[in-house]
Amino acid sequence: MVKFKDETLDRTFAALSDPTRRALLARLGEQDSLSVSELAQPFAMSLPAIMKHLDVLTDAGLVTREKTGRTVACRLTARPMEQAMNWLNRYAQFWSDNLDRLAAFVEEDPWSINRPTSPQSPLTPASQRVQALPSRGGSARGRKKSTPRGPSRKT
Repeated sequence: MVKFKDETLDRTFAALSDPTRRALLARLGEQDSLSVSELAQPFAMSLPAIMKHLDVLTDAGLVTREKTGRTVACRLTARPMEQAMNWLNRYAQFWSDNLDRLAAFVEEDPWSINRPTSPQSPLTPASQRVQALPSRGGSARGRKKSTPRGPSRKT
């Protein structure tokens, strides 16, 4: 049975949607355990902002935090990521199978060799024939004027 609402999976993908959180996970993947200050060092943001990102990762179950004295150590947790990978693999298998069937169908298509080239050919089914539309003769009255381009957003 397919679950249409899986809160753990939703939280995992929501946590992974942010590039800063993905970078934090990548740093934790390189080392077994890092303190919050070590983890925050390469980022150009405040420690409270890093803590908010770590809260999201902790709520999603991707990171565990352990306090020893005044130091908080963070570790990567694999279980939610495994669930996300299982979900992705199920759909990857679905699309792979369907694309393989499509490729086999296209490669076996007998119509590609004998298909008429003219869309008006009597051998072309009526549903595929192109109907000529009446020309407006270049009249400026029938054309829509384009609006000026707005300012572009830089990301």
